[in-house]
Amino acid sequence: MTLAPYACDPAQSRGRRFDEPPAPTRTAFQRDRDRIVHSTAFRRLVYKTQVFLNHEGDLFRTRLTHSLEVAQLGRSIARSLALNEDLVEAIALAHDLGHTPFGHAGQDALNDCMSGPGREWGGFEHNLQSLRVVDHLEERYPAWDGLNLSFETREGILKHCSLVNARKIEAVNPGGVAHRFLNHSQPSLEAQLCNLADEIAYNAHDIDDGVRSGLLTLEQLHEVELFESHRAEVLREYPALAGRRVLYETIRRMLSAQVYDLIAQSSATLKRAAPDSVDAVRRLPPLLAFSSAMREQSRDLKRFLFANLYRHPQVHQTRIMATRIVRELFAAYLAQPHEISAGFGVGLDGAAESNDTPERMVADYIAGMTDRFAVHEHERLTGERLLGSITGLGETGGL
Repeated sequence: MTLAPYACDPAQSRGRRFDEPPAPTRTAFQRDRDRIVHSTAFRRLVYKTQVFLNHEGDLFRTRLTHSLEVAQLGRSIARSLALNEDLVEAIALAHDLGHTPFGHAGQDALNDCMSGPGREWGGFEHNLQSLRVVDHLEERYPAWDGLNLSFETREGILKHCSLVNARKIEAVNPGGVAHRFLNHSQPSLEAQLCNLADEIAYNAHDIDDGVRSGLLTLEQLHEVELFESHRAEVLREYPALAGRRVLYETIRRMLSAQVYDLIAQSSATLKRAAPDSVDAVRRLPPLLAFSSAMREQSRDLKRFLFANLYRHPQVHQTRIMATRIVRELFAAYLAQPHEISAGFGVGLDGAAESNDTPERMVADYIAGMTDRFAVHEHERLTGERLLGSITGLGETGGL
């Protein structure tokens, strides 16, 4: 497929942190994708929460299945916009590598542990942690830490970044992946696309998982225009249809409507702006977006999910327990660093050598855990089991 002039060309990549000869059969972005798929952090995503904990049901989404769905949607849209599919896939597969166990509850708890009065340890941002995973924490190669991914993939992984952390990265790597947060420029179109594919994917599958769990009902969803308009259309065409097929067909059409809207709106914007290079894209406002009508429908759906699913009493109760597990693990490992798995890097004794504080290394260890390993470790250290019956432990430590 011929790439548009504003797409990222792997032959024009800004390169890797450490020079390597090119692969004989793969482009730079294909090589990035393969390294991500073979990484330890990627495999752990299968046991990390999306909304529902891994042990709560075999068919609920995990961070791994979510990442695969984002990659599928992203590649389809990239093909229509003549963007680089391989780069989109690499970013999509890596975008959640830094997520903690227990989803956003774990992230918020770890951020609280790393910040606040008397705890000025840099906080915790899962996008920054994803970059940290691919730049430092993966240990697979003899000559460097991390996966040594290309600049374009790393830029897409760093979806958000606080100004404080952007300045820290810029001080070490001037003009690098954090520079755009300081000069207010844009990332590549492939990175912009992954942000939107992420949104499309989780809106749809959170409806599916919410109904499957029994926490949402189809009747409640009648108030959501983006869902209800397609459900009504399905029943007009198939009046005898019932059960899960109504839900699945409605979600399928809802996904398609968002994808086609994004392609149409973005194509028109790209035609008007006519960027002739990736550098031109960086100097312009964001070029990929939904139409105003679809954007408003998407916001309505998000508001509905926050009110009825993410803040559901059952989800909230799990969140309370997950928050307690992360906080107590953090305190326990700081007080007893010998409890950290011997397989975890150099251990806390290497903090000075690596320029990381003990607190940051504990955060790295906890962030790398799966849900079930975190529960197992908390029970081992405290004698309490706070969440579910989790069996079949396949973990020996964090990252």
